[in-house]
Amino acid sequence: MLQRIADLTYRRARTVLLLSLLAVVALAAVGFGAFGKLQGGGFDDPDSPSSRAAAQIDDTFHGEANLVLLVRAKEGALDSPDVEHAGQELTRGLRKEPGVSQVTSYWAPGGSALTSRDGSQALVLAHMDQEDTERVTEVTDKWTGERGAVSVRAGGGAALNEQVNAQVSKDLGVAEAIAVPVTLILLILAFGSVVAALLPLAIGLVAILGTFAELYILGSITDVSVFAINLTTALGLGLGIDYGLLLVSRFRERLGAGDETAQALRTTVRTAGRTVLFSASTVVAALAALLLFPPYFLRSFAYAGIGVVAIAALSALLVVPALLAVLGPRVNKGRLPWADAVRKPEAPMWGKLARTVMRRPALTALPVLAVLLLAASPLLGATFGTPDERVLPESAESRQVSTALQHDFAGNDAAGVSVVTQGRADSRAVDRYAAQLSELKGVARVQAATGTYVRGHAVRGPGAASAAFEQQGTHRLSVTTSLTPASGKAQDLVRDIRDLPGPGGTTTLVGGKDAELIDSKKAVADKLPAAVAWVVGSTFILLFLFTGSVVQPLRALVLNAVSLTAAIGAMVWVFQDGHLSSLLGFTAMPMDTSMTVLMFCIVFGLSMDYEVFVTSRIKELHDSGAGNHEAVTGGLSRTGRIVTMAAGLLAVSFFAFTTSQVSFIQMFGLGSGLAILIDAVAVRGVLVPAAMRLLGRTAWYAPAPLRRLHAKAGLSEAADDEAAEPRQQEPGEREPVGSGV
Repeated sequence: MLQRIADLTYRRARTVLLLSLLAVVALAAVGFGAFGKLQGGGFDDPDSPSSRAAAQIDDTFHGEANLVLLVRAKEGALDSPDVEHAGQELTRGLRKEPGVSQVTSYWAPGGSALTSRDGSQALVLAHMDQEDTERVTEVTDKWTGERGAVSVRAGGGAALNEQVNAQVSKDLGVAEAIAVPVTLILLILAFGSVVAALLPLAIGLVAILGTFAELYILGSITDVSVFAINLTTALGLGLGIDYGLLLVSRFRERLGAGDETAQALRTTVRTAGRTVLFSASTVVAALAALLLFPPYFLRSFAYAGIGVVAIAALSALLVVPALLAVLGPRVNKGRLPWADAVRKPEAPMWGKLARTVMRRPALTALPVLAVLLLAASPLLGATFGTPDERVLPESAESRQVSTALQHDFAGNDAAGVSVVTQGRADSRAVDRYAAQLSELKGVARVQAATGTYVRGHAVRGPGAASAAFEQQGTHRLSVTTSLTPASGKAQDLVRDIRDLPGPGGTTTLVGGKDAELIDSKKAVADKLPAAVAWVVGSTFILLFLFTGSVVQPLRALVLNAVSLTAAIGAMVWVFQDGHLSSLLGFTAMPMDTSMTVLMFCIVFGLSMDYEVFVTSRIKELHDSGAGNHEAVTGGLSRTGRIVTMAAGLLAVSFFAFTTSQVSFIQMFGLGSGLAILIDAVAVRGVLVPAAMRLLGRTAWYAPAPLRRLHAKAGLSEAADDEAAEPRQQEPGEREPVGSGV
C-alpha cells in the first residue's frame, strides 16, 4: 500500500496537490463555523443523580438559580430610596429578559435573607441556560456595572462558564501567537533550510482546518466542548511537526546518500510512512479511551484528537510526498550556514550516549529512575476535584462575587444543595423533612413550599415564593450551607442528605455544585479501569504487530508509565501544593479530574509516538542482522535528533498554554510539555538503551504461535538499502532470538 502511495504521489504530484488545496479551502470554509457550534461546560455525567435533579428542576420549576448579581450600595443603606429604586429596577428588568427565569431578589417579597451580614450588599438571583454563553454575555453586560446608586457584579455558574470560555478563547489567540512564530524559527534552525522547515507546518495547517470542519459537523449533531479547540491547535501543530520531521529528514537523508528523487521518495514513504501509520494508530488508540467517559468534555477531546491525528497522518502520507516529489533536491533551498551539519543522518552525541548507557546500564539508569520516581511521589497525596471559580485569576468578576458570597453572607444561596422529590408528597411530610434537613451539620437554612427552616424549626411560613418550590405535588427544597464549596465537609453534607429518606416515602434527587463534584469524580473513577485496560491492551497489540515481540510492548508500557507518573506528580506539586503559583499566577486547588485524565491519554499517546519513532529504526537494523548493541546505538543515533527536535517543538506548543489565565489550561500545557520532554530525553536517551541492554537477546522474544501470527498479520518489510550492514559477531556472542521476522 505504501509503495502504491509513493508511486501515485510521484506520478500525479501536482494533481494530488491541487485536490488537496481544494479540500483545504472547503475545510476552512466549513471549519471556521465550528466556534459557533461548540459549548462550554460538559464536566458532568448526564445520567448522574445531580444531573437528573437539575433536569427535573429545569422541567418542573424552570431551573435553579445559576446567575448571581451582587449589588452593593455606593452610599447609604440598602433600604434608602435611591438604592431601593435601583434594586427594584434591576429586578423588574431582569424578569423581562428573554431566557431569564426564576428571578428572586432582596427587593422582592420573601427576599430579606438575600443580604450580607453588614447590610451593605444584596443579591438578585436568576436562572439562565449557561450553555448559551452569548446570551449570558448579553444579559450580564446589560445589567452589571455602575447603575446609579448601586454597583452590580455577576457571578454564579452561568457567569463563571461565560467568563472561562471568553478567557480561554482570548488565551488561545495569545498562545498561538507565541507558538507559531517560535516553532517556525526553531524548525528553520533544526532543518537549516527555509523550504524544508515549512513542510511540517503544511501538515499542521491541514490537520487543524480539517479537524475544525469535523468539530463543526459533530457540534451540529451532539454536544462538543469548546475546549476541544485548544487540543486541535496544539496537537495539529505538534503532530504536523512530528510527522513532517520524520518524512522530510528521511527524504533528505536518502538524497544525501545519492538516491534520485523517485527512489528517495519510495524509500521515505515505505519506511517513514510505515512509522507514521503505526505512530498515528497508537495515539488514536490512547485517545479513543476518552470515549468511555460520560462527561462530554472528555469525549470532545476524543473527537478532536482522533480527527486531528487521522488527518495529520493522511496529510503526511499524501500531501508531503507530493510536495517532496515536486521539490526534489530543491527541498534544501534557503540553506543556512550550518545546513550541512544538520543534514547528516546520524547524531553522534545520541549514539555516544547510548553506548555509554549500554556499557553501564544500572549505573546510568538508576539515578534517572530515582529522579523520575521522586517527581512522581506527590501523586501519593493527590486530591481531585472539578473546576470552580478558583481557576480564574482573583481579578475575575465571577471569582470576586464567589469570594463575597463565602465571606460576607450567612449562607451561599448560589452554591447550595437542591433536593427534588420524585413523586407526590403532602405538606406535612415536606414540613418534617425540611426540618430534618435544617438540623444537619453545616446547614444554614432550608427553603421549601412550607416555609423557611433553621435548626429544626420553621422561622417563616409559606410565602409568595411557595410556587417556586411546589408544582402539582412535586417539591423542591433549597438547602443553603455555611460550608466552603467543594470542601470535604460540603461533600459529606451531600452524602448525609442523600442518606435521609424522602418525605412521605418518596425518593429524592440531590443536586447542586457539590453533588455534581461527587458525581463527576465517581463517573471518571468508574470508567477509569476500563479506559486504562483499553489503552494498555490496544497499545500492546499495536506494538506487537509493529515489532513481532511481546517484550518490547511491555518494556514500552513500563517506561511510559514511569515518565507519565513523573509528569503528573510534578503537576500535583505545582498546582495542588501551590509551588510556582506566584510565578504562573494561579490559586492552588485540587487536581482537575477531567484534565488529569485527558493529560494521561494524550501524553501516553504521544510517548508511544516517540516509542515508534525510535523502535522503528532499531528494528530496521535488528532485522538487517545487526546485534542488539549495534541496533540500539545505531537506531538512537539516527532518531535521537529527530525525536528531541520533535519533542522540543511540540513542547513549545503546549508550554504556550502556560500564558493562560485559566489554571487548568496552564496545568494541561505545562504537564503535557514536561511529560514530552521527559520522555524524549530521559526515557528515550537513557532508560530505553539501559532496558535493551539488560533484556539482551530476550528483547525481541515472542512465543512460537505469536511469531507465526506476526508473520501473517504484522506489518513488516524487507530491510531497505539504507539499513546498516551486519556487523561481525564478537566471539561467543549469540544472535537475538524470537524476533519472528
